[in-house]
Amino acid sequence: MAIMGFSLFFKFLLLLSGFGVSMALQETPFVAKNLGQISSNSVLVALLDSHYTELAELVEKALLLQSLEESVGKHNITIFAPKNEALERNLDPEFKRFLLEPGNLKSLQTLLLYHIVPTRIEPHSWPNSTSGSILHRTLSNHNVELSSEDSMGVKFIGSAKVINPNAVNRPDGVIHGIEQLLIPQSVQQDFNSRRNLRSISAVKPEGAPEVDPRTHRLKKPDPPVKPGSPPVLPIYDAMAPGPSLAPAPAPGPGGPHHHFNGMRQVKDFIQTLIQYGGYNEMADILVNLTSLATEMGRLVSEGYVLTVLAPNDEAMAKLTTDQLSEPGAPEQIIYYHIIPEYQTEESMYNTVRRFGKVSYDTLRLPHKVSAQEADGSVKFGHADGSAYLFDPDIYTDGRISVQGIDGVLFPPEEKTKEEKKTIKVATAKPRRGKLLEVACRMLVAIGQDSHFSTCQI
Repeated sequence: MAIMGFSLFFKFLLLLSGFGVSMALQETPFVAKNLGQISSNSVLVALLDSHYTELAELVEKALLLQSLEESVGKHNITIFAPKNEALERNLDPEFKRFLLEPGNLKSLQTLLLYHIVPTRIEPHSWPNSTSGSILHRTLSNHNVELSSEDSMGVKFIGSAKVINPNAVNRPDGVIHGIEQLLIPQSVQQDFNSRRNLRSISAVKPEGAPEVDPRTHRLKKPDPPVKPGSPPVLPIYDAMAPGPSLAPAPAPGPGGPHHHFNGMRQVKDFIQTLIQYGGYNEMADILVNLTSLATEMGRLVSEGYVLTVLAPNDEAMAKLTTDQLSEPGAPEQIIYYHIIPEYQTEESMYNTVRRFGKVSYDTLRLPHKVSAQEADGSVKFGHADGSAYLFDPDIYTDGRISVQGIDGVLFPPEEKTKEEKKTIKVATAKPRRGKLLEVACRMLVAIGQDSHFSTCQI
């Protein structure tokens, strides 16, 4: 009986262990589902791949991806994404610098979470103009107000206008494009307190007021430069001091604002040269042999425009070792092929058709490159050192223009002609005294002058 009881008890334990294993196998998929990575169809992935690049970059810098993944795993979310211009140009540079400082990471996180609501808000669930407004709690624990105005159904989130509702729609969330950045009151107060402390601790020195000598009145300060306006300084003042492998940052008129993304535009035109084919040597000089690509990007960021006359590979292959071995030679060659104007094939051809022969300034001072019409095209340079416009408008984006030519241009050498002056030395005859002169005449008369060498002179 004891043996039978023990066997029954052992079977009962086996039955319990089998039931536990089956339960664990049933629970395994659920655990894997919760611990798996975020879906490629997620709204977060769509945000990082969308054209809201400025907002996506700030989310990565704020280290919010992991916490947002957890929020998406719990419930749907709604992201109000400001357009890139609102973060790039319209935002106060001092405020943006404040957000990107390492010590203000908490303020940056609060600002970004203020744009995310942990619920799905579709355009049809927006309140109309007659029903008033609705408050929603954001991930930053601040309330944001949803409202509408007039009969056109214009939607607002706080004071920002919704310009692109349902810009991105995914199963776990939706993104609405808005016109401007939303700034919570706590972040604004933190910024104001930091700015006030900075203004108290450091007073920026200002020069004495200037008096106009003509009117004997105080000179008015120059009006501020509007974003996107042409630079005030000439391009030569904004260039680095001479060709070098590490050009010094020059004070451009745009300052830290950088209204144009010059580095991205230079990168685009170099990639276009490579993909176009036949201009790999030019791209290699810009990127590898020199740092001219960096300097060009900085100039374009400051608001300058450039036209690049790019020699093709066949023309670059004709350069000798002596022409490239001298210090700064590659930079000087490329400088002579960059015109500080925005010219296209049509504009240059119309100019030479109308005026015959024209000269363009280059970044290699004081040399200019001449252009004239020849065989229905534009011909640059002089005589044997000339080049034709071979591949027009390889790249034109309004800031940088790239025109392909079939030769490498060099400035005309200043030939100093040394005139050899032949100096004729006049050998003056030695003068004779009056007494000797009378004696010589008398000897001549009697035929005896040949015996005296003095009388033969």
